[in-house]
Formats: sequence, structure tokens, C-alpha cells
Amino acid sequence: MSRLNKELGLLQGIGLLSTSLLGTGIFVVPALAATAAGQASLWAWLILIALVLPVAFTFAQLGRRFPHAGGAPHLIGRAFGARSERLIAFLFLAVLPVGLPAALNIATGFWQAVLPVGRGEALLIQLATLAAMLLLGQRPARASGLVQGLIALAIIGTVALVWWVGELPLASQPLLPPVGDTWPLIPAALGVMFWCFVGIEAFTHLGEEFRRPQRDFPLALLLGVLLAGLVYWAFSVAVLSFGVYGDEHSDAASLPRLMHLLLGDRAGWLVALVGYLACFASMNVYVQGFARLIWSLADEGKLPAPLAARNRHGVPGPALLLVVAICALCAGLAAMLQLSVDDLIRYANGNFILVYLLSMGAGVVLLRGIWRWLAAFSALLCALVLLALGIDALYALGLLAVIALLDHWRGRRGTQASLQS
Repeated sequence: MSRLNKELGLLQGIGLLSTSLLGTGIFVVPALAATAAGQASLWAWLILIALVLPVAFTFAQLGRRFPHAGGAPHLIGRAFGARSERLIAFLFLAVLPVGLPAALNIATGFWQAVLPVGRGEALLIQLATLAAMLLLGQRPARASGLVQGLIALAIIGTVALVWWVGELPLASQPLLPPVGDTWPLIPAALGVMFWCFVGIEAFTHLGEEFRRPQRDFPLALLLGVLLAGLVYWAFSVAVLSFGVYGDEHSDAASLPRLMHLLLGDRAGWLVALVGYLACFASMNVYVQGFARLIWSLADEGKLPAPLAARNRHGVPGPALLLVVAICALCAGLAAMLQLSVDDLIRYANGNFILVYLLSMGAGVVLLRGIWRWLAAFSALLCALVLLALGIDALYALGLLAVIALLDHWRGRRGTQASLQS
């Protein structure tokens, strides 16, 4: 029996996932990938989609069989025990200090392209963004589904406009160019591009709120992944065709530069609005997912009981407030330390990939037949992507080790206290 209101349908699910995947990445990461691998980045997108689909199929089967607000940590706990669930839940929550500031910086960057926004004003925009997510999150889940479906249409329309006005594809830019000796550049590009397909694990936290989770959850997940992959590839073609990439400044402003080339100065506000809404949509799914994870842990007695409360709409209001407060604190710290978006993305990716890897391991334990073999293959793919991150993966691995040591120390203290009593 579901503990949360079952309000989501197929189209709302596709809207939530596709905007989560497109969100912060669609107008920035294609340029970062082009800088890393040039024209070979078009092949890298196809490779990444092929890598993600088995993972998506595995998540779809797990979510279909075990819909739960605890999401990926709950699945890992079912497979490997309660201690594993705790460790991965905190590892997943540890994305907040690096992932959310990166997303908020990208969102603010779109307004900086049209307004004289300084460091203080940028932080105010980020805090206002978090406040808007807090207000939207207090409404039923279908409200977020409707808003994000409209944002998905705006993103797809913007990419379609670029293709139409730019008369793509150009003869000078093959859709699948020969890569020659540039294949070795693809792993570096994949390390950045994986950011675009994080969101699947956050989407699993909403599985308990689908009206027909056995049918609609896996369909929404798979169709959302395919739609997002197609849009990413299409925008990458545009970035390469007009050369709006090459360094950190060019990559961050790829969409404004592209739209200025095609439509002139009048495109500035359109770019700012659509880019900001895309980032908002992605962050909203994560904030709602984090809140549901905290609520689920509290509801099961693993976190303080007040976090298990729900508001009059049946959504976890106190947990959402806690997540937004943590995000606001982390955004302020990131602004003070002036951390770069590229560094934040790579560090956050390590956490996500590790969660994916262990989720696929849970699939090997929990699934049967061909789905178990697919989960094993997906685990291997995730391990290879983790290796591709190189030294940046040490953030996630080191963090997991610290969390495990703290949990072990907490367990020993609890045992000693019980023996003494």
C-alpha cells in the first residue's frame, strides 16, 4: 500500500523525468563535451545513450516491482541490508554540497547574460529559486508534473527553433562525422556528459506516487531517457555547426551566443527564460526526491520523527523545508569559495555513478531471468564510467569510506551503551 498520494500519470512522469535529465545540462554540457572531444562528441552522445539504456531498463524493472519513496537507497537496502541503505542514503544526500550549487550557478548564468548581476545578486537569485521550489513542492506531485511538462515543451521548442532558423543540418557538419584518431578523447567527454543522465535515481523516489506504477513508471522512465537523449544530440549538432564552444566562457554561454548569431539581440531574454526554466525543472525533481528520501527514512524510524510529517496535500513538507535550507547553506558556501561549475559537476558525478553502480548490484540480487543479466551488464558499464572519471571519483569513494566509518563507530557506541545498561 502506498504511503503517499498516487497522483502521477504517464505523461506527467515523462515530463518530470525528461526535464530532470535536460534541465541543467542541455544548454551547457554539449559545449563542454565539444570542447573535450570535438566532433567525436556526437558519437559520445550515442555511446552514452547506449550505456544509459540498460541502466534505465534495470531501474524501470526495480521501480516497477518495488515502488518506494526511498528510491535507490531503499532498493540497495532490500538487496544488501539496512546498513547499506543508510550508507547510500547519506552518500546520495551528500550530492547537495556539490551538485545543487553547480545547478544553481548554471541557472543564474542565464540571467547574467542579460542583466548586470554581481556575486551578491546571483546569490539572491539562487535563494529565490530555492524558495520557488519550496512553494511548488508544498503542492501535490501532479502540480510539479504539469509545470515540468510545460517546461519540457519549451526546451524542445527552443532546440527546434535553433534547427529551423539555423537551417540545420549544415553540409559542413556531418551528423555522424568520421572520428579518426579522436576516439581517445571520448572517455573524457563521457565523464562530463554523464551529468546529463543523472536524475533517473531521483525519479525512483516518485515511484510510490504513480497511479499505475507497474505500467506507467517504467514507460515514463524509458521514454523520458530516449527523449532527453535525442534533444541532447540535436543541440550538440547545433553547437558544433556554429562553433559556440572552446573554453570555459564560451561553453557556459553557448546558448546565448548561438541564439545571438541566429536571432540577434532580441533573443537574449528568450534564452535567459528558457535556460533558467530548464535548470529549475531539473533541480526541482532533485529537491523533491531528496525530500521524499528523508521523509521515507523518518517514516521508517531511521531519522527524527518530525521529518515524517506531511502537509494537508499529503506531501512531506518538513523534509522539503530541511532540504531547501541545506541547499541554501551550500549555495552560500559555494559562492564564498568561488568553486567552478566544471569541478562541481565532476565531483557530483562520482556520487551519482557510485549510487548507480550499487543500484545495478541490487538489481542482480533482486531481479530474475534476463533482467538479472541486464543488471549485471549495467553494473559493469557503471564501473567503467566510474573509472573514466579518474581522480575525480576519489571524492565519492572517500566520502563513502568516511560515512561507513562513522556508521561503524555509531554502531559500536550503541552496542557498548546497550551492554552497559
